[in-house]
Amino acid sequence: MTQSLVVGVDAGATSTRVAVHALDGTRVGYARAGAANPTAHGLLKAAASLGDAVKAALPPGGGPRVVASMVGMAGDVAEMVPELARIWAEHGIARGPRYEGDLTIAYAAGSAEPDGSLLLSGTGAGAARIAGYELAQVADAMGWLLGDTGSGFWIGRQAAKAVVNAMDRGLPVAQLLPAEPPSGGEGLLLTLVGRHFLGTERPATPRAAGARIVRLAQADHMRLAALSALVSEAAQAGDPLAVKIVQEAADHLVATLRRVHVSGPVVLAGSVLTSDGPVREAVMELLSGETVTTARDAAGAAAWLSARPLLPSSEATALHPAFTACA
Repeated sequence: MTQSLVVGVDAGATSTRVAVHALDGTRVGYARAGAANPTAHGLLKAAASLGDAVKAALPPGGGPRVVASMVGMAGDVAEMVPELARIWAEHGIARGPRYEGDLTIAYAAGSAEPDGSLLLSGTGAGAARIAGYELAQVADAMGWLLGDTGSGFWIGRQAAKAVVNAMDRGLPVAQLLPAEPPSGGEGLLLTLVGRHFLGTERPATPRAAGARIVRLAQADHMRLAALSALVSEAAQAGDPLAVKIVQEAADHLVATLRRVHVSGPVVLAGSVLTSDGPVREAVMELLSGETVTTARDAAGAAAWLSARPLLPSSEATALHPAFTACA
C-alpha cells in the first residue's frame, strides 16, 4: 500500500530545513540547505536553497505521495509563491504548500496546544500569541536596526557599546587587551569584545581603538550578534557588566511576552533561549509561574501542522513528539 507523506519546511535567514514524514509520524527524509529568506538574501538564492533542501529530503519517488505540505518562512512570502509552485511541480507534488509565518511554526515546535504564546530570541527577538494554531498577535520582531530588544544582536550591541564608551572615556588599550584575560570575572567582557574585533591589533590610543571597533561594526553589523556568546561566557564567569546586560535582556524579553500572553504554554525559541546559558536561566526565573516548554525541530513542526487536519485530533496530539523530534 502506498504510504502518504507530508512535507514541512522551516525557511529562515540563516538556514533551510525540510522534514518529510509519513502520517504516522515516521520521518522518512530530512535535509538542510542555505538561507531561504527572500527579503534578506534575494529571490534567486532563497529559491535555490529551498529547492536543494526539498530535493535532498524527498525519498525516491516521494513527490507524488505528498498529500499535504507547509512552508514556514520569514520575509516576503508573496514573491516566493511562483517559485515554490515551480519547485513543488518539479518534484511531482500535486498541490503547492500552505504558508505560515516562522513564528507560528516555532510555537508548534514546542507545543501541540492550540492556544499559547511564543517567546523568541535568536539573532532577532519577539513574542507572539497563538490562537487555534493561528497567529493572533505579535510584539516586537521589528528587526535588528530599530527593534528585536533582547535578541542576540541586541545583547551583542550592548556589549560593543560598553566597550566603545570605555575607550571614549580613556580606558587604556593595555587594559582592554591585556596579555592574559582578567581573573575574577570583572573586565572579562571588555577583553573578549576587544579581542573579537581587534585580534592582534594594538591601536596606539584608546580613541583609535574605539574608532576601529566602530568601523568594523559598521562594515559588518552581524559581527555584533556574534558577541552574544561572549556576553554569556563573561556573565557565567561573574563579570558585572555582562551580568547586567543578561538581566536587562531577560527583563525586556519577558516584558515583550507580557504584551501578548493570555493563557496556555509559553514556548521558548531561538538560539539565545533554547541553549543553556544565563539569558535562558534569567528568563526561566522570571517565568516561574508559567508552563514553559522549549521549541524542538521547526521543520518537523511544519510537517505536523500540515498533517494535523488529516488526523483525528487525539492522534495528532499524540504524534506531535515524533514529528518535532530534533534531527
